[in-house]
Amino acid sequence: MTSALPQHRGDDLWSRIDRQLAYPRGVAGWLLGHIMVPLNRSPNRKAVAALAPRGGEAILEVGFGPGQALGDILAVAPGCRLHGIDRSAEMVDLARWRNRRAGGALDLRIGTLSDLPWPDASFDKVLAVNVAYFFDEEGIAARELHRVLRPGGRLVLYVTDRDTMARWRLAGPETHRLYGKTDIETMLVGAGFEPRNIKLTAVSLPLGMQGWMATAERSALSSVRSADPAETRGSAS
Repeated sequence: MTSALPQHRGDDLWSRIDRQLAYPRGVAGWLLGHIMVPLNRSPNRKAVAALAPRGGEAILEVGFGPGQALGDILAVAPGCRLHGIDRSAEMVDLARWRNRRAGGALDLRIGTLSDLPWPDASFDKVLAVNVAYFFDEEGIAARELHRVLRPGGRLVLYVTDRDTMARWRLAGPETHRLYGKTDIETMLVGAGFEPRNIKLTAVSLPLGMQGWMATAERSALSSVRSADPAETRGSAS
């Protein structure tokens, strides 16, 4: 069983916002999703550029929130098969609304990152922006990202650096895991990526924010059969 990060025990304004960042729910979560769009615009665009999506690829975004990066991917890679998963029903609804013109090109699901509903080797590329804070401490979610990548596939992951987040009243340790460069490397190696296939780049954002963009490729020598994301997990041989 996957253990979740402990929840904020306080009930002040910052604690309530912190809980909504971790799990947007209700009207407050829906409003917060709208607020996060301009705040996350820069890291989303940088992450999509690092992902380099192309038409025809099967692509997954985990923890997509209001769906801004989904729209960016569809804009630069028409014809891709784009999938997403988020545990917040409010964010799934908001992302569908924001990308309502995508029609059948977009498959969005409610679910947990520690049990992705796709078989092994389903995706050419996986995107995770500002979501690793909520990965389980056992590393199951990170291993799931490696599992669903095809051999030679690419993961792009962005997090704001620990030192930047430590200056905020939000993102407390009760709901967020914080990362420095070594923490990210350790997580990705534990997920199954080889150190030589991991690259971390320091990212400078507005207002003095610092973050890390990680790209990791699954070894092309992995002996797994590529699957169709339309399959459900367990249907692959």
